[in-house]
Amino acid sequence: MEKRALGKSDIKVAPLAFGGNVFGWSADKDVSLKLLDQFVDAGFNLIDTADVYSIWVPGHTGGESETIIGEWLSKRGGRDKVVIATKLGIPMGPDKKGLGKNYVATAVEDSLKRLKTDYIDLYQSHRDDPDTPVEETLEAYGKLVKAGKVREIGASNFEAPRLKASLEASAKHGYPRYQTIQPNYSLMERGSYEGDLEKLCRAENVSCIGYYSLASGFLSGKYRSEADLGKSAARSTRVKGYLNDKGMKVLGALDDIAAAHKASPAQVSLAWLMAKPTVAAPIASATSPAQLSEIMKATDVKLSAQDVARLDAASAA
Repeated sequence: MEKRALGKSDIKVAPLAFGGNVFGWSADKDVSLKLLDQFVDAGFNLIDTADVYSIWVPGHTGGESETIIGEWLSKRGGRDKVVIATKLGIPMGPDKKGLGKNYVATAVEDSLKRLKTDYIDLYQSHRDDPDTPVEETLEAYGKLVKAGKVREIGASNFEAPRLKASLEASAKHGYPRYQTIQPNYSLMERGSYEGDLEKLCRAENVSCIGYYSLASGFLSGKYRSEADLGKSAARSTRVKGYLNDKGMKVLGALDDIAAAHKASPAQVSLAWLMAKPTVAAPIASATSPAQLSEIMKATDVKLSAQDVARLDAASAA
């Protein structure tokens, strides 16, 4: 399987990432362990999580996803065969949030302990912290890299000016640079990435590993009217916003292109992202072996320039 470099780093990943937000939530521990095995056995290697997953579940305190991944790593072995990406910054508690140097130093130790590993391949700022100078955060990351606890760093939910300032600070002071950006990016959500942020990533060789790649399941094609929203209470609020003229145009184009490729709408949606020049690996989640098998086959779908252009037109703002 082809591997793509993350930015200017020497880390190379298969062109699809597994979103670990489901581990310990909509996929229980046993299912999660099986899904991780299935994913890696198929030749994929990038697993994305965050310290805060899944704090939104009643009774959870955060760290549940990392803990399951850690158990899987300790049982399976082969640490060097996978790329573990996690994030920090979204509140885990009153004094456990942001990107200040002291919290960075504490948060990484907590993640390493849960993940049962001595290093994180890609450590990401989960969202911008406007109260902390970018230089402070990057210097803190530099200490982690020097100590061998982190290989590379990435950013999530950053806007172009803040990412640009961070890259400039890295170049000026010799700090590690953000090699990746993680925006909300799909056929239904193009505005937060395409434009200044994508232009910056192209110019600076920063790789995109976007989340919500299937627009909370809308791009699977199983939500076509409000009557379908009952299929997933957890996603109904987000999906409802896509039941409009644009959404129907996108689904129509996906249906036609999927039929031509003997593929599913979800596979075509992911293939469209993989065809974008700055995208290293879109992130997608699955809660069953059948779902995972389907999305992994997206790497076999090779869209033509005409396919991409039609999807671009159907999904234009």
